[in-house]
Amino acid sequence: MPQRPKNVLVALGWYDHRLLQGIATYATEHHWHLAAHSIIHEKVIPWGWNGDGVLAWLAAGDDLVQFVLSVKKPTVDFSLRRPHLPFAHVVQDHAATGRLVAEHFLERGLKRFCFYSDSENWSQVERGESFTREIAARGFACDWLRWETQAARAASQSEWLRRRAWLLAHLRESPKPLAVFAANGTLALEVRELCEEEGIHVPSQVAIVGIDDYLLSVGATSRTISGVDTNLERQGYEGAALLDRMMSGEKRPVKPVRIPPAGVITRMSSDILSVDHEGVVLALRYIAENYADPISVEDVAAAASMSTRGLRQAFCEHVGCKPGDKIRNTRIEAAKRQLSETDDKIAIVARRCGYANLNTFFAAFSKVTGMTPAAFRRSSRPVR
Repeated sequence: MPQRPKNVLVALGWYDHRLLQGIATYATEHHWHLAAHSIIHEKVIPWGWNGDGVLAWLAAGDDLVQFVLSVKKPTVDFSLRRPHLPFAHVVQDHAATGRLVAEHFLERGLKRFCFYSDSENWSQVERGESFTREIAARGFACDWLRWETQAARAASQSEWLRRRAWLLAHLRESPKPLAVFAANGTLALEVRELCEEEGIHVPSQVAIVGIDDYLLSVGATSRTISGVDTNLERQGYEGAALLDRMMSGEKRPVKPVRIPPAGVITRMSSDILSVDHEGVVLALRYIAENYADPISVEDVAAAASMSTRGLRQAFCEHVGCKPGDKIRNTRIEAAKRQLSETDDKIAIVARRCGYANLNTFFAAFSKVTGMTPAAFRRSSRPVR
């Protein structure tokens, strides 16, 4: 006699399609029934539901918490906002995220750092503490820009303007180049906007990394802000796997299960090498801003007010490659991002990255990556 499918309720007080994808993948593999009354987009609580287990995100909403407590079923909470609740917790490893971003900046030779947050949310605090601790361990100072502390005395309709003025003052006054780790994707976008308004160049003056937020990029053809891939699909999958074991009688773990980030997705906002040579800085900035156009080494040298020979020598000393190699590598890195993040035709990607001739693009891409653009696109989107 076939075994009855396990009936699982998804009760999310916070929604992200990547987390749901991980849950759905596990549910499909193990023939679960995900309850039709699951709470995803609207918090319509299904009082009276009776099933086998609950996957929840209980970061907010006391009514949702009371409901999940009332069903008295094995439960995995994807948040740690309420650690005292008698549930298992599968959460992001925010400390690992902080260390990862610190390493990302340090590898690029940056020496001035700050962390920007706007709340005392446990996730922002853990990211900030880890990032500043890692920077300090490498012998550098790191400012923590805490807007909530600055704004605690008064809140009004002008708070948004005050915060932006406060942040812009810090961006103006901080020695450059400055590495900014923003606690989430929205804050990273705010830093980017203020730099653009003020004429502060990103990334040569201010390099930015946030938390990758797909919602900020809906419909966008080119994302520019580097972000940490927090591995939400794996979090959903591992949370479902733990719930499955608990529904089969395994005791819930006492400590939270932490899911490490998948890595930093490097985009233009932190694609920088910190160098002391003014001409090389100007050249790198020119390449970053114009790689999509048919620029030459002579164009780069003119932008840096240097001779072609002098530019080549300076690049070999400070960058470790020739200017022409840097142009090609910048174009290929941009192509790799677009191939992995969009479904645009390869010919369109090639044109956006400075290659009018498709054969030239294929040859350059294969030389750098060892594979064709189509093969790279397939490899960057593994089948789950």
